[in-house]
Amino acid sequence: MNTITAAGGTGRREKRGPVLRKWVLTLVMTAFGLIMLLPFAWMISTSFKTPLEVFRFPIQWIPDEIVWKHHEKVWTGPGNFVSYYVNSLKVSVISTVGAVAFAALAAYGFSRVKFRGRDAMFFIYLSMMMVPPQILFVPKFVLFDWMGIYNSHLALILPGMFTIFGVFLLRQFFITVPHEISEAAFIDGAGHPKIFWHIILPLAKGPLATLTILDFSWHWNDYENALIFLIDKNLYTVPLGLQNFVLENSVDYNGMMAAATAAMIPMILVFLLGQRFIIEGIANGAVKG
Repeated sequence: MNTITAAGGTGRREKRGPVLRKWVLTLVMTAFGLIMLLPFAWMISTSFKTPLEVFRFPIQWIPDEIVWKHHEKVWTGPGNFVSYYVNSLKVSVISTVGAVAFAALAAYGFSRVKFRGRDAMFFIYLSMMMVPPQILFVPKFVLFDWMGIYNSHLALILPGMFTIFGVFLLRQFFITVPHEISEAAFIDGAGHPKIFWHIILPLAKGPLATLTILDFSWHWNDYENALIFLIDKNLYTVPLGLQNFVLENSVDYNGMMAAATAAMIPMILVFLLGQRFIIEGIANGAVKG
């Protein structure tokens, strides 16, 4: 009897250990997550404060009175963000759609189509990731000036439609799809276009959503290329507009935080819209494993 009781107590302690470690890990990760969110919370809070409340110590997270004039200045004042938003949405959406489409096609070719030198070509293509993008600024400047697209959004859109990382990401997923599926489709008379569109792409919702979010964020936050290839102020994207706003309002900290909050909104929306597909893709991958 005592032996059975002791064994039961030991079993309960053994089960309690992993549960306790899981709770501790959850609390630690939650604490780190909250610490990372503090700067964003301060930024949003400051955008609604009065100038006197910005430097109040200890920090006043909730302002005494909600002040909307800083956000109104960002959207309706001189040099407002409306044109910057339109330009950034144009560049980011077109570039992202093109990048995801071309990356999916290239990844399918590198993973599902057999041809001589395929792996060597992919290795050379992948090695281009080691080339710093800053090295290409001068050649791109000369090329764009020769093509007549310098100081236009095409100078950002056309290079943005090609992503080496995107090809690598999708290829790594495509090679995990069983080849028996493709072979069965070939037997039924389907060709590569039909297999790619009706079989491979529906299985790749998670990786495609991940690439879309990452690529959109890269283009939305692209400051260097916009700074070098855009001169006309009417063509400025959000990063350039934000920098221009900061230079013109160097002491308006509330306005700066309101402008930064406005610049962050599309990123949050894109993530919220795409996270369902990412989680779905991870769950499907776990079931397959």
